[in-house]
Amino acid sequence: MQKFSIILPVRNGGEYVKECVASVLSQTLGHFTLHILDNCSTDGTTEWLHAIKDDRVFIYPAEKPLTIEENWLRITKIQKNEFITMIGHDDVLDKSYLVEMERLINKHPNASLYRTHFIYINAKGASIRKCKPMSEKQRAPEFLAYFLCNMIDSMGTGFMMRAKDYDTLGGIPMYPNLLFADFELWINLTMQSYMATSFEECFFFRLHQSTTTTSSDSKFQLSFKRFVYFLKTLKDNPELDYVIRRYGIDFMTFYTKSLAHRLLRTPASKRGDTTVKSLVQECKVLTNELVPGNEFDPEKIFSIKLAKQIDSNPLSRALFLSFKKAYTNPIYSA
Repeated sequence: MQKFSIILPVRNGGEYVKECVASVLSQTLGHFTLHILDNCSTDGTTEWLHAIKDDRVFIYPAEKPLTIEENWLRITKIQKNEFITMIGHDDVLDKSYLVEMERLINKHPNASLYRTHFIYINAKGASIRKCKPMSEKQRAPEFLAYFLCNMIDSMGTGFMMRAKDYDTLGGIPMYPNLLFADFELWINLTMQSYMATSFEECFFFRLHQSTTTTSSDSKFQLSFKRFVYFLKTLKDNPELDYVIRRYGIDFMTFYTKSLAHRLLRTPASKRGDTTVKSLVQECKVLTNELVPGNEFDPEKIFSIKLAKQIDSNPLSRALFLSFKKAYTNPIYSA
């Protein structure tokens, strides 16, 4: 029986999915299967996938176009081997990824989650930077603390877990566009035992105009709010409650800034009734729910205060958008 299942959900993978699949099939450890959940691709991906001649590849076509959440939900319904990992169609595995995972599992048989270090690449595959360093063994409180303080890079690719644990949890949580969903899953899995990490860099995560950057503000805000409520459920655990009380303000400050600046870059016609002012106020309410009795005052933070002032006037907002359009030069395709 094979030991590993690599799961690849895809819709319109273009040339990236070809590189991704090639990296999977070139693994130096042979006992694995590749499960591809094709979501009614219309760019030739479906035809290319069905032309693959490899007994390790299993393709699951969707009967009708699905949302990204619905397609990933299918992972719980397919037959899987003992250990599973999910990969984005634009990411790439090093040929030694499974070898390193097997070594890590043998070294830490009681861990509930496994990962390796990795490298960020751009649209053309050139290296951008290495991920932030991680310790070999992390229990849930430490992992959560690093995450809340933005001291760890946790992406959807590169994690390995037992299929039965994944299915027992119900699969990846159904956040809008799966934003923050992987974070909740990793925390839940780490709480079962601990996370073991290899120092070897065994995969490449591609930074470009992804779901995170192209999702609507409303979906991003809904996902963020759901994640905050998830954090609140963790407070029943004394160790996790201590971490949240100590570092929750850092987390809320970071995302209040991010959400405010993201909204400021969005034309008023595409954001409904939400303003930077109303968004900041909602973040303040969420912070009070997460860390009662805090002294968090986002309007004392210069960048947030400035964003609110710019957004309050149609002329200054229009000038800001014009400036951003003229001077923004994304790194993604550099």
